[in-house]
This record gives sequence, C-alpha cells and structure tokens, in this order.
Amino acid sequence: MSATWRSVFTYNKYTQITARALRNSLEETHRLAAEKRGVTALRYQKWENGVAGTQTLLNPEEAKDVTKSAAV
Repeated sequence: MSATWRSVFTYNKYTQITARALRNSLEETHRLAAEKRGVTALRYQKWENGVAGTQTLLNPEEAKDVTKSAAV
C-alpha cells in the first residue's frame, strides 16, 4: 500500500516532510540557497471601491527569524 500516508496526514503535510528531507540531504551551499527560496511571507491587503489599502505582513517577527536563520 503506497498511499498509507493519506490516513495519517494531508498531502500538504506530506510535501512539507519530503521537501524538508530533501533540503537536509543537500550540501551546505545548496541547502542554504534552497532554504532561502523556501521562505515565504504572507501578506494581505484590503480593497475598497477599487482602491488598494496598505499591505499588512502577517507574523513579521517570524519572517525575520526565518530569514536570519537561513542566512547563517
């Protein structure tokens, strides 16, 4: 049964696990580059009457921490 993971966790969780395993298996220089590409920041912007409001970054402290740890 090759799909037994489906009863344990979602496909998104499965891809996160496999991506982390792949990144950890890379050489140091390639691993750091891959970690930097993997950093994402979630932003939202409220629109009213066709006009965009200011962008708000969710968890800005967490995004800074991830960027710093990837740069080290």
